[in-house]
Amino acid sequence: MSQRQDPDGRRLPVKLDSTSNGEFTPVPLAPEHHHANALAHDQAELNARRLGVSRRGFLVSACGAASSLLAMNAAYAAAGKRGGFFQVPAEAALEPAAAEAAVSGKEFIFDVQGHFVNPTGAWTRALPEAARPLSGFGTQGCAAAALGGRLDHLQCFGPDAFLRDIFLDSDTSLMVLSFVPSTREGEPLTIEEAAATAAIVETMQGTHRLFLHGRVNPNQAGDLEDMDRLASQFRISAWKTYTQWGPNGERGFWMDDDAGLAMIEKARKLDVRNIAIHKGLPFGPRSYEYSTCADVGRVGKRFPDVNFLIYHSGFVTDKAEGPYDPARKDGIDALVTSVREAGLGKGSNVYAELGSTWRFLMRDPDSAAHALGKLLLHLGEDNILWGTDSIWYGSPQDQIQAFRTFQISAELREKHGYPELTPAIRAKIFGLNALRIYPVAREVLDQHLRGDAVARARENYRNDPDPSFLTHGPRTRREFLNFKAWGG
Repeated sequence: MSQRQDPDGRRLPVKLDSTSNGEFTPVPLAPEHHHANALAHDQAELNARRLGVSRRGFLVSACGAASSLLAMNAAYAAAGKRGGFFQVPAEAALEPAAAEAAVSGKEFIFDVQGHFVNPTGAWTRALPEAARPLSGFGTQGCAAAALGGRLDHLQCFGPDAFLRDIFLDSDTSLMVLSFVPSTREGEPLTIEEAAATAAIVETMQGTHRLFLHGRVNPNQAGDLEDMDRLASQFRISAWKTYTQWGPNGERGFWMDDDAGLAMIEKARKLDVRNIAIHKGLPFGPRSYEYSTCADVGRVGKRFPDVNFLIYHSGFVTDKAEGPYDPARKDGIDALVTSVREAGLGKGSNVYAELGSTWRFLMRDPDSAAHALGKLLLHLGEDNILWGTDSIWYGSPQDQIQAFRTFQISAELREKHGYPELTPAIRAKIFGLNALRIYPVAREVLDQHLRGDAVARARENYRNDPDPSFLTHGPRTRREFLNFKAWGG
């Protein structure tokens, strides 16, 4: 096996770190996280010797991922966090067959929130002369990072990196390319550039593996009018909006304010009736209220012919998720309350999406158990969507492996009525639910399921895999502030 990246095996396959998607301040690791990483490193050294393989060879194997998840179980349990766990047998750390059975799978995975940065886009020409955006992020092992140009390192986050992280180093089948909030002039990814990346996959005969959002901030001049162009010129699968964002630092809006209603009516007129709304992960105190889900149930009830996809599920990073509390005004509880007060039960037109949410919940099995339990109990297993916010977190494979193995404890299931996470429920969340709302043609699925060129490339690549195990988003407050400064 010719490992070109991290040949000494210093990076773990399950990336437990402080990386943010650039929409919230990175949260430092707690003692139990450092403990988990230390245990995983120790076990990698020991298990590699036992199996007679290199440390890097062990870490890129299924045993490496299983061993890392077992280390997280041990560290979390030692810290008293036992509300959930990764259901991995102890023997999986050393027995490849047991590891494959635990962390591998054949689910159809449709990631409804992906990102990448165009390294040569118009936004780069507006940067100050000395600016080196993303230069402090995870670029180790990327050849472009060693080049001399001021912006050469941005190639590490472009289409090539995106395709490798998503379609070679993870089990992802389809993905939706989404957008970040920005002015019209400062977009680090434009719709034209997103479409060009989708065309790259098409050139690879990868069927139709990438879908596109159309970014709309209805409280910004020009965005409502531009919806016509987005719908007519691009294959828009949904609209993406941020209710807490306002141009020039202005306050946000509710979806049943004039701006929000105008957007919904325009979406109905254009017959693209999926609206993805960033809720949770608040940008700051000024528009905090608009980051909550108070308006979700109201518009869900008012427009039953529109699907409202609640990106991040209203989750916030600074408050743990616990049993449902109707008095709480933010977090996942606020989403549940909004849906309940509108009389929208399971199987409604409101969907909860897990991008960044699940990645953060992997750090706290108690919060993870309550968050997933509440969503399943109140919105239903048909109304939860898989998203990862990659490539900010590098390849999403570790998120996939963690979700495949996570289980809510029997104690919490009995106490709160949460369901057990079964393979059938996971399959729905991983991708089958998204097929109900995103327009994937039957012939695309038939070709994909038979194995298109991308599937064949992935199969060939995995004979000699070389994942980077890197994350790309900001990891410190300083990196976060720099990221926000150039992000518009």
